[in-house]
Amino acid sequence: MADFAANFGTGGLHDGRHPGSVEEWVFAAWTADASLGVISGHRIVGRTAWYWAALARADRPLLHITDFDVPVRLADPFIVKGEAMWAEHMREAPMEQWTIGNETYAASLDDPEDALGRGYGTPTPIAFDLEWYATAAEQHLAPQPDMSTGYEQAGVVHGSIEILGEPAVELTEVPACRWHRWTTGDDTSLGQLILPAAVAHSGVRAPFRFPDGSESDLVLTADGWHRRVIT
Repeated sequence: MADFAANFGTGGLHDGRHPGSVEEWVFAAWTADASLGVISGHRIVGRTAWYWAALARADRPLLHITDFDVPVRLADPFIVKGEAMWAEHMREAPMEQWTIGNETYAASLDDPEDALGRGYGTPTPIAFDLEWYATAAEQHLAPQPDMSTGYEQAGVVHGSIEILGEPAVELTEVPACRWHRWTTGDDTSLGQLILPAAVAHSGVRAPFRFPDGSESDLVLTADGWHRRVIT
């Protein structure tokens, strides 16, 4: 019973692995003035892992990271080790604390729109060293078109991001959120996370294009990352 309580949240949801499912963890943080945002995501699709991350800042190039063909490590699926990349989403305390780390090369993109194409940019060494802490209980996600199950949880992030040739980006108790989703039944598809549409935003943007052809185009508001809507 103690092990059960340690791995499950107050709503009967847990943040461990659901074997046999396509499953995803996404962590995000932002400054209160919406001038800087960070996102880090990890999806397990059979024996392959998708990894994506970004550091987006006002009036600075987007630092964009993707690797969509990483073998899943059976001993620890939360460690993602690809070519010239190491990353992890490490659970330190169930439903309470995670470590978000990476050491890799980001593509520096002057125009974020390029991330939806080939994503070619200047290779830039980067390293995340972040700690995510929950500040509230998990909340069930609204029903999704792909019939996935999941939840979101509010939190804060502390830590630093190192970029070659720049001062480290220091984050101290900035607002944050995480999402955990997985498929149910025999359906192995998992669509992109649907966030609220942005009515107005700061212009800080982090788009991604995924191997299944889907896209995630996020913009930053004072309330965090939202879905970009073209009007």
